[in-house]
Amino acid sequence: MNSPFRTKTVEQSIRDTEEPEHALRKSLSAWDLTVFGVGVIIGTGIFVLTGIAARNNAGPATALAFVAAGIVCALAALCYAEFASTVPVAGSAYTFSYASIGELPAWIIGWDLVLEFALGTAVVAVGWSGYVRHLMDTNLGWTLPTSLSGPDAGGHFDLLAFLLVLVLTWILVVGTKLSARITAVVVAIKVTVVLLVIIAGLFFIKSDNYSPFIPPAQPQAEGVSGWHSPLVQLLFGYEPTNFGVMGIFTAASLIFFAFIGFDVVATAAEETKNPQRDMPRGILGSLLICTVLYVAVTLVVTGMQKYTEMSPTAPLAEAFKSVNQPFFSGAISLGASVGLITVCMILLLGQTRVFFAMSRDGLLPRTFSVTHPKYRTPYRATILLGVLIAVLAGFTSLETLAELVNIGTLFAFVVVALGVIVLRKTRPDLHRAFRTPWVPVVPILSILASLWLMLNLPAETWLRFAIWMAIGVVVYFAYGRRHSRLGQVGADAKY
Repeated sequence: MNSPFRTKTVEQSIRDTEEPEHALRKSLSAWDLTVFGVGVIIGTGIFVLTGIAARNNAGPATALAFVAAGIVCALAALCYAEFASTVPVAGSAYTFSYASIGELPAWIIGWDLVLEFALGTAVVAVGWSGYVRHLMDTNLGWTLPTSLSGPDAGGHFDLLAFLLVLVLTWILVVGTKLSARITAVVVAIKVTVVLLVIIAGLFFIKSDNYSPFIPPAQPQAEGVSGWHSPLVQLLFGYEPTNFGVMGIFTAASLIFFAFIGFDVVATAAEETKNPQRDMPRGILGSLLICTVLYVAVTLVVTGMQKYTEMSPTAPLAEAFKSVNQPFFSGAISLGASVGLITVCMILLLGQTRVFFAMSRDGLLPRTFSVTHPKYRTPYRATILLGVLIAVLAGFTSLETLAELVNIGTLFAFVVVALGVIVLRKTRPDLHRAFRTPWVPVVPILSILASLWLMLNLPAETWLRFAIWMAIGVVVYFAYGRRHSRLGQVGADAKY
């Protein structure tokens, strides 16, 4: 029990969810989980990164890059589905790691997820603010004072991003079911916009734009978005390129950001009515729906406009502008701005649940794991994180932090896949409502695929990630290990 690799059994984790003061309300169905997944997955990735990947990395073959990234996520999703149905407790990869690999790895992955979700929420909030300011200015003639338009517009504080996060914080405090209903409405709008792109765009496809489907390989130009890391050249001995076959993997490392979110579904396991049945459906269903939509949208957009001319900031809207269809362009911009709301909300939901789970285990102050007496939500953790992220969003300049979020998510995938193998060996007796097929082959493939995409990220990203992880290790040994419920004298008797 003194080892930093002590594990918390599945039975102990489930008993914790039965403590009245720290219990969450079970109100979500498989449909709610699927909507959550689609709501957070369809966002910045498809509305922005498609243009960057096609223009700089893969051309029309960006559709194949989405398939490659989708396969990596599918392998991880099979592992997540087994864990989420076996350990239906808030915390996602953090909780899974605690039950299989140990406390220190669980802390590290929880620390990683807190950063990932915080940065993702703040950056998407700032992106939403930019969309709304543009729509207000061009359609209503309303212009916010420069000082309240955020650093990207030459101001000091982004009022819209700040207010958005505060409103979403209130919604999450009031109840997860309410947030699910709001998400369902917004997701319907987003999916309608995506289907609009696919159906309307079919009439403007020019076959010449697909030639060549896989553009010839060329060296990565300095300053152009090419996501291959020098690590690839060091380990495998070839010069990283844009375009060509390897350019597809370069693009996959970038647009992997477009799939981030399906793992957030697992953080809501404890609030699901029938997690053993519904968690696998929600995780795998949302991923399948989004992969099909992504590939279809990419094929349509690269067929409408030559990849060399695609916009790196608003590729879908600009593609319709290029064929003189301003109505569709405006509809897409409106849909994107509305859609980003759910991305923010579900990322914030995921972060609060990871923070809540770590607090309930004593690795963070226990006061943040107390749930609201009426709404049964972790209101203290939600308010704390919501206010901090709102301030962060207010003062954040919108820079591409996708690579840092990507490496954190891929690292979580590696840990979860490893955890499936370990738990199969250590606890073969556990009831598993969903079983990952072909263990250990599928988890090993998931680990290798995730590591491959991680190697394609810039060396600077690895350095920033290592620094954040080092800080987390210091915090664990300074506070978490000493306050861990599992490590306290008599903790096993308490359980």
